[in-house]
Amino acid sequence: MALITVRYFASIREKLGRSEDRLETAGGETVLGIWQRVSDGPLPPNTLVAVNQEYATPDARVQAGDEVAFFPPVTGG
Repeated sequence: MALITVRYFASIREKLGRSEDRLETAGGETVLGIWQRVSDGPLPPNTLVAVNQEYATPDARVQAGDEVAFFPPVTGG
């Protein structure tokens, strides 16, 4: 098994009470599967995700050594 880094930003970080986790993985899990491991609820609607600093979808596969990030949509005013 190897590690992945999972980072949380803005309101998601506040909701979870932490900015990152390091998880063991055998690889091949989906981003949604990672979310289910780190949270006790469903992925919030419109949450943006990235794998290795590139936008991804919840069904994207994660490999050992990857970085996964969850962040709310950016709004402006």
